[in-house]
Amino acid sequence: MTSTPVPQAPDSEWPEAWIMPDEVEDQKDMNKLNPNVPVTANQMRELGIAFWKMDADSYTYPVKAIPWDPRDATDPKLMQIRDDRGYSYADIITVHPDHLPGYEEKVKSFFEEHIHDAEEIRYILGGSGFFDVRNKEDKWIRVHIRKGDLMTLPEGIYHRFTVDKDDMIHAMRLFIGQPVWTPFNRPCEDHPSRKKFVHMYIDEKKED
Repeated sequence: MTSTPVPQAPDSEWPEAWIMPDEVEDQKDMNKLNPNVPVTANQMRELGIAFWKMDADSYTYPVKAIPWDPRDATDPKLMQIRDDRGYSYADIITVHPDHLPGYEEKVKSFFEEHIHDAEEIRYILGGSGFFDVRNKEDKWIRVHIRKGDLMTLPEGIYHRFTVDKDDMIHAMRLFIGQPVWTPFNRPCEDHPSRKKFVHMYIDEKKED
């Protein structure tokens, strides 16, 4: 008997998101426009983003584990999402000056705009940070992710990541099969994963 997939979070539980300027002085700032232009959960879903709110307080995870076997999960909700979506690999990292050698350089490198040739999955176990993604008009959406947020970005979406002013995020990365973290920096319009994203989430939306 096939179980019903874990439903995504209701709109009220999705992270705060907004349109941000094209250029910023400090990537760790909130970087909201004036006046602020909020982005709704539905607008994020239309870009292929998925989101679940998790209980990160009731379960303990290592500061760092590369790899971390997702079969070791004891959180029933995480276990079901793992099985629903076929996640067979995980690792756990902490982005903080005490735990990441070359911290400032690494944080700057994470902020390079890129795509991946697979879905990107992040479960935030502690701390907070920003995922920036391009919308259908090629504007930046800034998504403020916090402890307990599990978010997926679709294959081929232009995005980047940074910590916020607290300079700490503890996160689980999940993957289907063998992990491949290779970023393909923009421009990469001819990359098959980018073409797939454009077809699924931009061209089809224009036709609606």
